[in-house]
Amino acid sequence: MPAASTEPASLLSEVALTLLPGIGPLVTRQLIGYLGSAQNVLEASPGRLLKVPGVGPALVNVLRNSAGALRQAELVLRRAEHEGVRLLYYSRPDYPARLRPVPDAPVLLYFQGPADLNNPRTLAIVGTRQATDYGREQTEKLVRGVAPYQPLIISGLAYGIDIAAHRAALQEGLPTVGVMATGSDGMYPAAHRRTADKMLESGGLLTEFPFGTGPDKYNFPARNRIIAGLADGTVVVEAAQKGGALITAELALDYNREVLAVPGNLGAAASEGCNLLIRNQQASIYTGPQDIEQTLNWDQALHPMPPAPALNPADFTPEEFRVVEVLTSRGEQQIDELSWQAQLPVHQVASLLLALEFRGLVKALPGKKFALL
Repeated sequence: MPAASTEPASLLSEVALTLLPGIGPLVTRQLIGYLGSAQNVLEASPGRLLKVPGVGPALVNVLRNSAGALRQAELVLRRAEHEGVRLLYYSRPDYPARLRPVPDAPVLLYFQGPADLNNPRTLAIVGTRQATDYGREQTEKLVRGVAPYQPLIISGLAYGIDIAAHRAALQEGLPTVGVMATGSDGMYPAAHRRTADKMLESGGLLTEFPFGTGPDKYNFPARNRIIAGLADGTVVVEAAQKGGALITAELALDYNREVLAVPGNLGAAASEGCNLLIRNQQASIYTGPQDIEQTLNWDQALHPMPPAPALNPADFTPEEFRVVEVLTSRGEQQIDELSWQAQLPVHQVASLLLALEFRGLVKALPGKKFALL
């Protein structure tokens, strides 16, 4: 192990774990679920690591040779601080709540900008890079129509519908976040740098890729799961029969999020994907902003019930807060499902629920379910 860093050891270990080869989000959650923290994972003995299901000698060897990743993590932390990039780790309270339950969501996000990623209303708008005048017009009308609800508009900064959505949001004074397929120090396509800079004033730029990552073709499908996971609903404005927009729609469906599609003329190449989504009942038809309002229950949002008192993370241990967040966002849960969503061992969740029940914050329900009071 290298000499101690001036950065918090926990954050240093969390970043380092994401820089090790062959350790993706699912494996990371498995390791931390059994060993408690990234720091514990990196400091664990080979014997203890081998007791974690799915961990073999090759992975143990990677984890036991983490000195280089720790040194690299120190550089990442310093650069992030210098460039105003926030590091959002999945086990921390500032990680996007909608993304946390997604099984393959990144464990670490790099975020620039003032946008609230937990905005009460979030909407992804995606589509083809070869957008038509019709597609751009529908995108602008859509954003203008939902502007009274002040949603966070999410897209991927690509040519076509993506950049039209971002620019329409800026025009309407809405926060908009671009999910990047590069590191936060990159920009693809470079032609959108000026728009991205404007987005940083009230929205932001988000990526899972570390500094120095270029626009590898495999990064684009990967970033689509972040777009789908961050949004309550995804609207596909124009899409061919194959492409990133349809991948995003499929992911949104997998995450039990709402999908809408803008219909187009029969035979129009840019609308074939949207028409198929509607025909196959994979997407609700979009005919105007009222469809979004009704599908996502935004028509009740302008006259909401008084909000529940905000939960203060300082009142809980990090593990307790993860359990409370799941119960807040997903309602009553069985203990096994709660364990998976919170990424904590079942025995630990049982203990945490008991403690929260004694504090009058959680109640047990029939069917071995639990809910917040």
